[in-house]
Amino acid sequence: MDALTRLHRSLAGGDDEEWQEDDILGDTEGLCSLSPLQRLYAFAACLVAGLALMMLSLIVFARPIKFALLFTFGNIMAVGSTVFVMGVNKQLRMMLDPVRVYATAIYVGCAVFALIFALLIHDKLLTLIAIICEICALFWYSLSYIPFARRIVSNLMVKLCDTEL
Repeated sequence: MDALTRLHRSLAGGDDEEWQEDDILGDTEGLCSLSPLQRLYAFAACLVAGLALMMLSLIVFARPIKFALLFTFGNIMAVGSTVFVMGVNKQLRMMLDPVRVYATAIYVGCAVFALIFALLIHDKLLTLIAIICEICALFWYSLSYIPFARRIVSNLMVKLCDTEL
């Protein structure tokens, strides 16, 4: 079990002192605490469920409202699954890091707009536009975790499309 704890800590990043700070639901440790193995299982289950919802959304692609609901909830579950590995505090700090704060805001905003357009307004065109923007924002957000990826994509856009991101 000690090897599993070390693996979990290395995945979450940080030493023992930082680990206590970033522990999932650290301030409610007595109410809800998960072992490292349980966290990895929860991460895998949440990620698989999110990916399954995103794949199922392709089946109902012709119905933009159902597509938006399945895709957005699946997307949120897949991104949120990392909370089980890193902890809530570290996940929020990473999402609000100056490098990716704009991409995070656009991604969350587009996900909220997609749900509003699908559930409340029932407008298919606005829902699809929000989903497309959500996918682009998630792609840009994901690139922020790969060193120099944003710069490479930006340079590629300049060369191919004569425009810059």
